[in-house]
Amino acid sequence: MPVVVPSPAETSALRGGAALVDRSDRGRLALSGAESREALNAVVTNEIESLTPGHGCLAACCTSKGRMLGDLRVLATEDELLLDIERCALQPIFDAIRHGLVGYDAELHKRTLETSLFSLLGPRSRAVASASSLGESEDDNAAAEIGGHAVRLITTDIGVDVLCADENGAQVRAALLADGATAAGEPLAELARIESGRPRYGVDLDQTVIPQEGGLNERAVSFTKGCYVGQETIARLHYRGRPNRRLCSLKLSGEAELGSPLSTAEREVGTLTSLALSPQDGPIGLALIRREAQDGATLKVGDGPVEATLFHAVSGQ
Repeated sequence: MPVVVPSPAETSALRGGAALVDRSDRGRLALSGAESREALNAVVTNEIESLTPGHGCLAACCTSKGRMLGDLRVLATEDELLLDIERCALQPIFDAIRHGLVGYDAELHKRTLETSLFSLLGPRSRAVASASSLGESEDDNAAAEIGGHAVRLITTDIGVDVLCADENGAQVRAALLADGATAAGEPLAELARIESGRPRYGVDLDQTVIPQEGGLNERAVSFTKGCYVGQETIARLHYRGRPNRRLCSLKLSGEAELGSPLSTAEREVGTLTSLALSPQDGPIGLALIRREAQDGATLKVGDGPVEATLFHAVSGQ
């Protein structure tokens, strides 16, 4: 399957302006109630109880064996916790949280169909969203207004996300375009993600992966909080051992197919899970690679002449 390449206008917006991508296909939940923070804290890997309104964090939801059911962005507002989740992980995470609410004064709500989510990507994202009051740390969030409609602005690693009621989605999108954003598609968001070395659950990560293998310990795991599901395995691996795999960024010498095996001269060490065509670097990708392949190693891609150089290990390893 060929890689879909963003248009020059989309790439230009990512580099020097603000590209607008509709991300409403992601899953969204909300938790309300006096003990919502305590309840979620007992389920996910990161510290939730200390979150104050306007701040957020990334966390993972795992099985009792420490394997990932998915990751989620947790946003604390004045009234509730908002949860942003890959759609493929929505039901497993919903079920895990609902099970964990027993005994707590907390209620779980579905918000996927009731809301729209847009991503502004690029250096002018904050200006286009009029986000001067929004904190600059990742997952900071604030109530605002765009096009006369209430929205919630969320700081990301490369721009600003805009969350609004679904009934106002078309008007909010139109207002952002009128204020200087450039309409873009999902391939541009994937290019930006792969360039920044961010794994995506359901693409690079699945239920066989422990957070440390996906480079998530630094951003999504607390080692000082109380008990949560899967903590024993995750903590033991962090303090006493090293995972057999790590998520790595790759630069390819030519065109390749997603799903291609990656091999050293001795053995297969991984599979190409993400692939994009960077205007600066050419074909780039992400893969979970066995630890014996060190930074700078050259890997064979599939059965053809293409090679991949492991040029960056994702932070948190």
